[in-house]
Amino acid sequence: MLRALVKVVKSVAHREVMPRYLKVAHQHKSDGSLCTEADIAAQNALTSALKQIADYPVLGEEMPSEMQKACWQAGADGLWCVDPIDGTSNFVNGLPYFALSVALMRQGRSVLAAIYDPVADEAFYAEKGKGAYLNGERLPIKEYSPDLHRCMAGVDFKWLGDKLSAQLASSPPYSSQRNYGASTLDWCYAAAGRFDVYLHGGQKLWDYAAGSLILEEAGGSMCTLEKNDFWADDVWKRSVIAALNPDLFQAWKLWVRAANKL
Repeated sequence: MLRALVKVVKSVAHREVMPRYLKVAHQHKSDGSLCTEADIAAQNALTSALKQIADYPVLGEEMPSEMQKACWQAGADGLWCVDPIDGTSNFVNGLPYFALSVALMRQGRSVLAAIYDPVADEAFYAEKGKGAYLNGERLPIKEYSPDLHRCMAGVDFKWLGDKLSAQLASSPPYSSQRNYGASTLDWCYAAAGRFDVYLHGGQKLWDYAAGSLILEEAGGSMCTLEKNDFWADDVWKRSVIAALNPDLFQAWKLWVRAANKL
């Protein structure tokens, strides 16, 4: 199933997404985010193809929220969770950092995951209990974990509170920080070791469903701002604190939570 999933995600990227790169109009959704013809075409193509792999409900980012919640309720024994283009703003503006993301979930947990960056031709994928990979190479590809103050951090400030954002801006505990604008790929970069630590203030289900499994299968650790059990927090908007190295994860978690309470 994992091989079939990766094949489907790559095929849809090359057939529906890349031919529309820099050539497609866009519109704003009610939450202010962008949606394009490519998002809709990719979601429709993925929905059709995934049901050929396993006939489960497909929950896509571009569905109305009522449909998403209905799919979630119906998909306890099997649910495809799809982000047809994560990083649509990048896609529209010609910034080469976006991806297609699909996870198969059972009982609310991810068991298969594939995230594909069609510009870099990088496919990240994982199966529960069987490790995570990038184009056939087992993750992580970089295992050196420096002290926290020497880290490269992936941090998205958008949904962080004022106190934590101010602390990160004025007194960051790390050496350098990046935010490229596609959460699904951020998870993969953390899993690969490209980011030493990762922080996001609040992701939707389709932002974290695939990436969290890839990080976990790469040996990483994760929690939320409020809960040690990442999977115990709100399904529809979930923060993340993560790192590959367990000691680094503990140091990062303690710093972030302390700064968040100042």
